Amino acid sequence: MRGFFTSRWKAYSGFAIAAVLLFAVAPAVLSDFRLNLLGKFLCFGIVAVGIGLAWGRGGMLTLGQGVFFGLGAYIMAMHLKISDARLRGDDVPDFMQIAGMRELPGYWVPFGSPVVTILGILIVPPLVAVLLGLGVFKRKVKGAYFAILSQALAAAFAILLVGQQSTGGSNGLNRFRSFFGLALNDPVNRRLLFFIAAATLLVIVALTRQLMYSRYGELLVAVRDQEERVRFLGYDPANVKVVAYAVAALFAGIAGALFVPIVGIVSPADIGIVPSIAFLTGVAIGGRTTLLGPVLGAIAVAWAQTSLSENFPSGWVYAQGILFIVVVGFFPAGLAGLVTLVRRRRRDDEKDAAPPGPVPEPEPAPATPVGVSS
Repeated sequence: MRGFFTSRWKAYSGFAIAAVLLFAVAPAVLSDFRLNLLGKFLCFGIVAVGIGLAWGRGGMLTLGQGVFFGLGAYIMAMHLKISDARLRGDDVPDFMQIAGMRELPGYWVPFGSPVVTILGILIVPPLVAVLLGLGVFKRKVKGAYFAILSQALAAAFAILLVGQQSTGGSNGLNRFRSFFGLALNDPVNRRLLFFIAAATLLVIVALTRQLMYSRYGELLVAVRDQEERVRFLGYDPANVKVVAYAVAALFAGIAGALFVPIVGIVSPADIGIVPSIAFLTGVAIGGRTTLLGPVLGAIAVAWAQTSLSENFPSGWVYAQGILFIVVVGFFPAGLAGLVTLVRRRRRDDEKDAAPPGPVPEPEPAPATPVGVSS
């Protein structure tokens, strides 16, 4: 009982510290540009939380999260472009006018509604994940085969978008002017977007924590470690995996939807194989089996990519791949695992250095009763 309350106290303290850093310290010390950049990194952190759940807890190496990130991003981008066109009094967005299009494609029309847009962001990515998961996990596809399949899906999705002029082709969708009625060129509204991303990240981390420590979370770990034994106990491991995969897709879709107004552009380059590997690299570095490790790792990798790619634009991709291989091959638990290992060794050293306690004196032999021979 004492350990339970201690764990909850640590969790509440951690959320309180994160809230203070995100809502008070960051806006006070960072410029508007840096704050907007941090908001972009927080979107990657949201994706990382879902990967940590699916990969760290469920053992599913998800190399295609860019697909779900892109679905949420493009749904939001289509709504913003339609809204901007309506503000100008046009029937179609500006890039469609240049291409000679005079009416919206059929699949664009529903996303002119804010309600349908939000529902699409919350429903479409997890729905695609459920359909894909049922088709894959029911056939007991796992391990490297699942990783390759998910990566191929991300590549196919990016290629499909490149060939679609109705979604901007290789240039993607950009130059958004408003976000649900808020002018995006207003610094106040830009800060509001950062606060929305920060609040969303905290809420998702809290929900994921509840899920990890629930009965389902224990079942998910059991499926990762002993799938056949779980099946023998009467559970279907495929259904357990599908739920985690769908939740991870939901988080990625929400992150993509927030990414669009914060960054101001979405293109096939943001959702292909390379971004998917970048998501995974951050999770691996931070520690995929922990709660906050994936978030911190994703933010660190995104910051390194932004900082180092300016000086080494051609070498960052290779460095990223090498970093992923080194972490997965030699530090599978990530930085969080190294911290845990250091703490464990420190406790062991303290136990070894502690002075031995007093040697207990031997108990005297019981006296022989009178009249009884020994």
